[in-house]
Amino acid sequence: MAKNMQKSSLFMEQNPGDYENCGIQKNLDDDGRTKRTGTWVTASAHIITAVIGSGVLSLAWAIAQLGWVAGPAVLMAFSFITYFTSTLLADCYRAPDPVHGKRNYTYMDVVRAYLGGRKVQLCGLAQYANLVGITIGYTITASISMVAVKRSNCFHKHGHQVKCQTSNYPFMAIFACIQLLLSQIPDFDKLSWLSIVAAVMSFAYSSIGLGLSIAKVAGGGHVRTSLTGVTVGVDVSGSEKIWRTFQAIGDIAFAYAYSTVLIEIQDTIKSSPPENKSMKRATSIGVSTTTLFYVLCGLFGYAAFGNDAPGNFLTGFGFYEPFWLIDFANICIAIHLIGAYQVFAQPLFGFVEGWCSRNWSDNKFITGEHAVDIPFYGIYYVNFFRLVWRSAYVIVTAVIAMIFPFFNDFLGLIGAGSFWPLTVYFPIEMHIAQTKIPKYSFRWTWLKILSWVCLVVSLIAAAGSVQGLIQSLKTFKPFQTQE
Repeated sequence: MAKNMQKSSLFMEQNPGDYENCGIQKNLDDDGRTKRTGTWVTASAHIITAVIGSGVLSLAWAIAQLGWVAGPAVLMAFSFITYFTSTLLADCYRAPDPVHGKRNYTYMDVVRAYLGGRKVQLCGLAQYANLVGITIGYTITASISMVAVKRSNCFHKHGHQVKCQTSNYPFMAIFACIQLLLSQIPDFDKLSWLSIVAAVMSFAYSSIGLGLSIAKVAGGGHVRTSLTGVTVGVDVSGSEKIWRTFQAIGDIAFAYAYSTVLIEIQDTIKSSPPENKSMKRATSIGVSTTTLFYVLCGLFGYAAFGNDAPGNFLTGFGFYEPFWLIDFANICIAIHLIGAYQVFAQPLFGFVEGWCSRNWSDNKFITGEHAVDIPFYGIYYVNFFRLVWRSAYVIVTAVIAMIFPFFNDFLGLIGAGSFWPLTVYFPIEMHIAQTKIPKYSFRWTWLKILSWVCLVVSLIAAAGSVQGLIQSLKTFKPFQTQE
């Protein structure tokens, strides 16, 4: 039975007891899988966990590059684009009908159902390269937050002028050890509790950052802000202004992107009410909540620090006191990233495991399930391939993070490369195919224009990321603390 259940990319653990006493129809969905239990609430938690990353604390820097006019405008524009294309993608979960059609379990499955051909491979390349990059970037970012806790206490004890250098590497190892355990959670459907915890943590540290910014603004003190952001000839040179503007646009665009895991999230939702209806509601809540926090943190952060806003005002020590509150916020960031790592890693885990089970269905190492009675938990089904493959993946991502601690610059490049195809191009093309929109009609034309505009934005963001990567390579010193 476990072998049959593994024929899809997200393996749903099956309890043999479900088949006793004629309970098969009661415990299975229309596709023969274990009945899904997710709701718009759990889907919203997954979305918030995926979207509101620690990058929310760097939005003050992004607004500082763009200014009071362009900054909020770019935030709202990408909020609308993300919401709109996500609703299109939610309708594509089933094919050809969005309510009664055949389920598609992954983003690649959806593209295969509506577009087919080489576009399926291009989708997979963009999606899984992005997921790998995100998990490596989260390993780095979580370690920076952990280091910030130790440095905060050092600053409080010895004064702000002390360097208080601390290595990131032990904290990367701690983060990896936690992920080794959590990665054995079989699939997305078992992650709801972790996403809810992570979503609460994201609200906590975002609120702390916002509160400290408001307090700093209320406390007075002059900071320089302007309608157009950092000033050429005062804060930056002309070329730096251009590159930073590109980077800021890319940061905001990527900050909203969660389409890489949207279909996998939707596959956890129960079928009544229809999955697309629940997913659209979750998307509305997730994106509106995200936008509210992004606007508040970005604008108040810019008002607090002006054109000198740090890249992250919690780990970059825009604030030093109260040190215990800074510590708590950074702990919340680390806990949130622990959950977010799993939200982005699970689709990749499921893809590899599904592919291997389809190609080596008779291999007991890959398909065999072994029941283990765990005290205070119950029966847990151990799959040796899952144990080895997921553990190896976590270890490799941690090692890469240690070797290349500036990988966040690579992450920006990967994000720029995946934003247009995954968030905009594929959802629009599949919507056109699904609804059979006539070529050159008004709706077809403006959807194409939206897609091309977003392509230009992705290219601009990629250019800014490449320039930032070059600068990081020039200043990179191996085995030194990355702050």
